[in-house]
Amino acid sequence: MIFVGWFVSRKQKGGAAFLMGGRQLSLGLLLGTVVATVVGTGSSMGAVKNAYVNGWGGALYGIGGGVGILLIVLFFSDMRKHNFMTMTEEITFYYGGNKIVRAAVAIILYLASIGWLGAHILGGSFYLSWTSGLDLFTAKIITAFGFGLYVIIGGYLAVVWTDTIQAVILFTGFIVLAIMAVPAAGGFDTIRATVSPENLSFLGFKKSGLIPGISLAVSISVGILSAPSFRQRLYTAKNISVVKKGFYFSAIVYFLFSILPVLIGLSANAMNPDLANSSMAFPFMATHILPPLLGTLVIISGLSATMSSGDSDALTAVTILLRDVWVVFTGKVPRKEDVVRYSRWAIFFSIMLAFSFGILAEDILGYITKMISTLMSGMCIAAIFGRFWPRATWQGAMAAFISGSVISFVIFSSTSLSEYFGNPIIPSLAGAALAHVVVSLASPKNEISDADALEIINNERKVMDL
Repeated sequence: MIFVGWFVSRKQKGGAAFLMGGRQLSLGLLLGTVVATVVGTGSSMGAVKNAYVNGWGGALYGIGGGVGILLIVLFFSDMRKHNFMTMTEEITFYYGGNKIVRAAVAIILYLASIGWLGAHILGGSFYLSWTSGLDLFTAKIITAFGFGLYVIIGGYLAVVWTDTIQAVILFTGFIVLAIMAVPAAGGFDTIRATVSPENLSFLGFKKSGLIPGISLAVSISVGILSAPSFRQRLYTAKNISVVKKGFYFSAIVYFLFSILPVLIGLSANAMNPDLANSSMAFPFMATHILPPLLGTLVIISGLSATMSSGDSDALTAVTILLRDVWVVFTGKVPRKEDVVRYSRWAIFFSIMLAFSFGILAEDILGYITKMISTLMSGMCIAAIFGRFWPRATWQGAMAAFISGSVISFVIFSSTSLSEYFGNPIIPSLAGAALAHVVVSLASPKNEISDADALEIINNERKVMDL
């Protein structure tokens, strides 16, 4: 991947190419990078773990993710025409170019990107630790530096090309393992006789509970709908037509993919219902039912899933840091001649920060859902209301950010509420939406036109030549 990253980006020059790939992503590259980004740590290790514990509940991750991809293309595909650079610019545009909203969104989205990156470092380290025998801390260090290198070398083009290659690798590995897992477990009849009947219920609701199961799917949808890495794919596609085709195809692929973790997880449960760490169900199956060489290749497909998502979040974090967070603290954007140099240092800094986020985490799915409900529920509401509700105000957006996070913390702090909801995403979304409506109606209407808001954003970015 380091070689590929260097090769495809060796002729690119300037910050525009390094961070945005020239905004000419073809349908093939868009499809490859979107699929590879969405099939990441949660979709691989997290979904297989959920299938191991909750049976058909393992499909909820794929269902929620597919819905999230569809909502992006249905709600926001025409935002490609404005040539936004980051999701911060897009949401700031909805609120009249307001600087307070821009600062809040920039910091939240940077932290969210770092949070996602931390999850991928965690997932990759699990795969590496399982197969190599290294301790988890050392595996996290190697994983973080591994995919960080080709991002530093090649930038955006390195990410999308390596994502596309990794998408082929990861789908091949998952399909091979899913095909071989069921016979290795004794076939469907043995699985049905061995696994708890609750795990075989519709989407595993009898095992996980209806509300916790729905909460998981909603959480994943919100995470993708609000993830800045997917918006960056939208902004860098060649045109709106490519955006729509690429995202629609990606949603179909992801819906189909959701079955594979279920087959692997159910088979793992039938073969060994007493794994010490259920997050290891995927590498357990790869190393116990396949010949050593093939098993190693399948593990590489798992690593491909984490790397292809991690590199996307790393570069997205850097783009937000330089374009948005930099402005919050300095009042200006970097000069165009400094963008590439600053970007490479920012990648290193962001990976180190993500490493510190994930250093104490041990549960991938819990890590992801907590991060989404805390950081992204208010962001999701602010984006949708800002896009479609003319009466939305910047004060309402700020109220959504704050209330969504506060409600999430309240749910997490209560054992009974956490057990009832599974994760806080549903009450967090509801509270953020209510706060947005109430505060928007109580505050002055936004009088700045879309054209003026867009001019504010474009004028500020001219210094970067992006």
